[in-house]
Amino acid sequence: MTSQPGQLSPRLDEIIAEHLALEGPLLPVLHAVQAEWGHVPEEALPVIAAALNIGKAEIHGVVSFYHDFRRQPRPAHVVRICRAESCQAQGGRALESEVKGRLAGRADVLFEDVYCLGLCACSPAAMVDGELVGRAAADAICERVGA
Repeated sequence: MTSQPGQLSPRLDEIIAEHLALEGPLLPVLHAVQAEWGHVPEEALPVIAAALNIGKAEIHGVVSFYHDFRRQPRPAHVVRICRAESCQAQGGRALESEVKGRLAGRADVLFEDVYCLGLCACSPAAMVDGELVGRAAADAICERVGA
């Protein structure tokens, strides 16, 4: 994140210009905007819509459809606990319930659904702030987010 959302215009114009020649530039522009500000700010939508000659509603539809786009800045910590069959069979639901209970009320923690992390042999699996955790335990997850 190199600039603040209140200072959108100059940097947003640069981002759009960098992607304007692409065929179908909307997704690359949105990804670049999110990389810059950590989310897709509401005030960026009309600027992007005008530059790409599309409706603001179309941009809103794309941002709300794709799970990776955020309308608000992401909290400091993101916890994903696998819900796939292997992890469920190894206590994934109980793990998720315990972790959510212990971290309840923490505004700096976001829980995201995930249905496979590719660690089936190390179930239950989790991902905390982008780092995989095999044979995950509630203590290890909570420790990683400072609880």
